[in-house]
Amino acid sequence: MSDVLIIGGGPAGASAATFTARAGLSTIVIDDDKGMTRRAMLNNHLGFPDGVTGPELVDGGRAQAERAGATWVDGKVEGVDGAAGAFIVRTAEGASHEASAVILATGAVASLAEAIGIELNDGTEPHIKRVAAVDAEGRTSVPGIWAAGVVGGVSVHTIVTAGDGARVAINLISEIRGERYADHDVLPRPE
Repeated sequence: MSDVLIIGGGPAGASAATFTARAGLSTIVIDDDKGMTRRAMLNNHLGFPDGVTGPELVDGGRAQAERAGATWVDGKVEGVDGAAGAFIVRTAEGASHEASAVILATGAVASLAEAIGIELNDGTEPHIKRVAAVDAEGRTSVPGIWAAGVVGGVSVHTIVTAGDGARVAINLISEIRGERYADHDVLPRPE
């Protein structure tokens, strides 16, 4: 059983996976690689003054999450059963994965959230009809399931969704550990 299973590998999912894996939580990401970021040209993403293509950003996010220790599974999630501490995530490919907690990072697609029974709200972004209702930390109405990025109700801009994935992951890690979690590296001091 993994500690965290993240559904969706775009900016929100990969960012969340990087943080949970770096925190030592066993992390699985299941991604069908059909997110809207793959079609984007990003000339407004911090750190890329000449722009970055969506495919470069998605592939780089996956590579960073895997370097941090996350396991990446190519596949489409069809359902989530069980309860907090004992979820079973089923894929269209016939696999099932057990996890203590789930983070939905399914971008503009809220159909899985709806099928799971998560309370939904109207979207506020253009072309985003429904999103998961979340509390201030990113928890959905189903205990143990969190939502990050567009499906969690934030702006579709990749810089925002990546930040939201990190925010939700930090809140989940903090809840698991029972104290506020911080992930900061420091440059070595000059000699």
